[in-house]
Amino acid sequence: MIQRTRLSLRCLSTFEDISRALNAHADGVMKFKPNQTRTYDGEGFKQRAACLCFRNEREDEVLLVSSSRHPDQWIVPGGGMEPEEEPCGAAVREVYEEAGVKGTLGRLLGVFEHNQDRKHRTYVYVLTVTETLEAWEDSINIGRKREWFPVEEAIKILQSHKPVHAEYLRRLQLSCSATDNGNILLPPPPPNDNAARAAACR
Repeated sequence: MIQRTRLSLRCLSTFEDISRALNAHADGVMKFKPNQTRTYDGEGFKQRAACLCFRNEREDEVLLVSSSRHPDQWIVPGGGMEPEEEPCGAAVREVYEEAGVKGTLGRLLGVFEHNQDRKHRTYVYVLTVTETLEAWEDSINIGRKREWFPVEEAIKILQSHKPVHAEYLRRLQLSCSATDNGNILLPPPPPNDNAARAAACR
């Protein structure tokens, strides 16, 4: 079921919805800005990807980074997809650039749409961190910081200024409550399903 919040945010939680988003992704267009290329899918959504980066497989501590626009605020690392880039590749690249971490890319948590101010569609993955760089691109270029937070504390922090990102973590909690021995209980995807390929992308 697709659930909407007061912020007009929705998570595309079924295989059909995610497949539709991926098909729109394939039909996308590009817009150029200085030093940046923004990509939009066939439905006019800006294409983004992000990762919830966890210290270990228990997924009880999540890594947040300081906002480039508001350095005193914490956010989930993520950003716009580049031309011809797959969502999973964009998610890994963004956390490397913004948070200076590498790791094992896990499941696709969901595809989130937001229409309140800037129309965008974000593919959110789970990543278990295996390597942390002492200095990384954004720490050198813009002084970006990072910090580990317990999930519940991170939700409270994000809710005050970035409720969309807080919703990612709430979705994680919901998915964990529907698991058996750590495995999400979902029906098997049909053959050649685009959503399955996105979820399995490593």
